[in-house]
Amino acid sequence: MAWWLWLLLGLVLAALELASSGGFYLIFFGVAAMFIGLMAAIGLAGPFWLQWLVFTILSVILLLAFRRPILRMMNVDTGPVDSLVGQVAVTLEPIPPGVVGRAELRGSTWSARNLHSADLARGQRCRVERVDGLMLFLLPE
Repeated sequence: MAWWLWLLLGLVLAALELASSGGFYLIFFGVAAMFIGLMAAIGLAGPFWLQWLVFTILSVILLLAFRRPILRMMNVDTGPVDSLVGQVAVTLEPIPPGVVGRAELRGSTWSARNLHSADLARGQRCRVERVDGLMLFLLPE
């Protein structure tokens, strides 16, 4: 593969990391692609199959070696979703009793089920009672 394609792939992966919610996965693949691109530019990358092999191995090594320290440095909570219990979410639409709607919590939109016997109004603050997968179960605050 041409060296400039590796650099382009690396830049695209880095840009996708910046555009995503930030799990810090794609950046390591982007760095590995840029490294292979630089190696190919100076003629040290070897044949096509070796480039892909080194890219794969280097990506995984970078991911395993640097992801956790970076998350720890940035104080990103990687704990379970159960830590959302007790947090306050805001409904994005009216949600009748027992019906699934949408709510915002920590800057993200979630599916939310109304556990209360009355409607939840749009913009109403609600307490998260439990979490099941990606579903919040809400009661009015």
